[in-house]
Amino acid sequence: MNVWIAIGATAIGCYAVKLTGLLVPAGVLERPLVRRLAALLPVALLAALTAQQTFADGQTLVLDARAAGLAAAAVALILRAPFLLVVAVAVAVTAGVRAVGG
Repeated sequence: MNVWIAIGATAIGCYAVKLTGLLVPAGVLERPLVRRLAALLPVALLAALTAQQTFADGQTLVLDARAAGLAAAAVALILRAPFLLVVAVAVAVTAGVRAVGG
């Protein structure tokens, strides 16, 4: 029963956030600071999610094959590789490091 309470609370919370966004006056959304934050927020959230998924295992900090894959992807991005190649390089390096026992 606790799971259904959590699902219901989450659904109500999501609806409330969406409703709040619809009730914000258009003038507020046109301010330069709000526009800049709206552009930067998804990038910051994605970076935080990537870091959490790469360097955390529960409550501990880890450096394993995922970190090597992320570093390889960063190098590919610096070299201006296409997105699919960046992903392929990250996958290959991560798999290679895991295969050799890293």
